[in-house]
Amino acid sequence: MKIEDHKISSARYIASPNHNDRPDPADISLIVLHGISLPPGQFEGEAITQLFLNQLDGNEHPYFQTLLGLEVSSHLLIRRCGELIQYVPFDKRAWHAGRSSFQGRAACNDFAIGIELEGSDEVPYSDAQYVALLPVLRLLYETYPSTAESGIVGHCDIAPGRKTDPGPFFEWERLEKSGFIRADR
Repeated sequence: MKIEDHKISSARYIASPNHNDRPDPADISLIVLHGISLPPGQFEGEAITQLFLNQLDGNEHPYFQTLLGLEVSSHLLIRRCGELIQYVPFDKRAWHAGRSSFQGRAACNDFAIGIELEGSDEVPYSDAQYVALLPVLRLLYETYPSTAESGIVGHCDIAPGRKTDPGPFFEWERLEKSGFIRADR
């Protein structure tokens, strides 16, 4: 596994239109972990990709009506089976964090890499997801050294009160045992 042109070579690449240039392309200094499932609590469908491509059909599920017109993306998705899908190159600003703040800096999308884990607040993440996540984090730390200095946060840490993901079942201990730092808010 390696990063070429700001993309993970072993990830399936599906280009999302929902990104733009970072204000400072050299400032990639935070990793944000998210949890997502569409519809909520359901896994393995194509709705997440459809959302990130602005192709979600509001008629497929009542919940999708609430997402119509929303333009969001993430750099990377880790499916329940461990598959990696990249939507935005790491040197571009993906639209994953929304209103957010980290250590007094607002607009985390400007300087963060967003990693979505297919899951929810109600169920544990799969072993395959952790097996896929750990080498990705190691690779990001090596390629973008500022991320290793800042550490890793959950969406809940940068948007408290607004977001809860990756949720109570995310096993931060697995990251810590592998030498990754969970950053303070």
